[in-house]
Amino acid sequence: MIKKIGVLTSGGDAPGMNATVRSIVYTALNNNIEVLGIKNGFLGLYNDTMIPLYQESVTSLINKGGTFLGSCRFSKFKLKEVQKKAKNNILNRKIDALIVIGGDGSYIGAQCLTDIGIPCIGIPSTIDNDVPGTDYTIGYFTALETIVGSIDKLRDTTSSHQRISIIEIMGRYCGDLTLLASIAGGCEFIIIPEMIYKKELLLLEIQKSIKKGTKHAIIAITEHICDVHKLAKYIQQNTNQETRATVLGHIQRGGIPVVYDRILASRMGIYAVQLLVKGHQGKCIGIINNKIIHNDINYALQHMTKSCKKNWLHMIKNLTN
Repeated sequence: MIKKIGVLTSGGDAPGMNATVRSIVYTALNNNIEVLGIKNGFLGLYNDTMIPLYQESVTSLINKGGTFLGSCRFSKFKLKEVQKKAKNNILNRKIDALIVIGGDGSYIGAQCLTDIGIPCIGIPSTIDNDVPGTDYTIGYFTALETIVGSIDKLRDTTSSHQRISIIEIMGRYCGDLTLLASIAGGCEFIIIPEMIYKKELLLLEIQKSIKKGTKHAIIAITEHICDVHKLAKYIQQNTNQETRATVLGHIQRGGIPVVYDRILASRMGIYAVQLLVKGHQGKCIGIINNKIIHNDINYALQHMTKSCKKNWLHMIKNLTN
């Protein structure tokens, strides 16, 4: 029987993490379950930095970005002795189970704890939308709104000065943010990790577009593909058209969560507590075709593709052909 749970946020912050914690606390208290908030992710587990959470602790958090619990990347958690100390802290606190909110790296930590006897549930929260086992992650749609707003603003100055603009978008090694932001923002060229990229082919397409009378254009590209500033120089040298690169950076992570992320966070938080009450462990939550589901964390980690991405790739091929 579950009497006390711990909750932590791990990895990169994402809008909706606070809403998720709020949902977990409300649902747990309604089931007579105590909740401890673990500060700064897995590092807080190791350092035994925990605080009790009550309804008044989280009541005003649904519209707050970031994570009030704090987060960090704690690579030492992969070490067995670190995991053992974290387990001892959990047992000393009389915590029966743990809910981990974060990306695939957070899932790995949750699986490690499950393997040594600590029941865990993972909730996907990252703007990158790169967590397997779900169509969408908490924070993704808020980041999309931020990016599309930036593209709209960039287009104003790009068209005014007849420039080519390159905009680098987050996503790590997943192109979901770039893909949907490009569609919504009307970008002329899109470069994502899931499709073949060669700067020579891109240049050829840009030159064709210029010959047709194009005076300005926006190129959207996922981070880590190339140095966008060097790419801008290459394009300018070969087209004689002013080209500039803009790296959006971490502004994409912040901000008030949009309605969809608040609702998704609330649904997933409720479902996570329900799974623990029913005796589940080593599970991760997802949303597929608007239905909240769960899989084994190990299964999710071994299946890195998402069906929704295939659908979007099909759309973008139709748009660019």
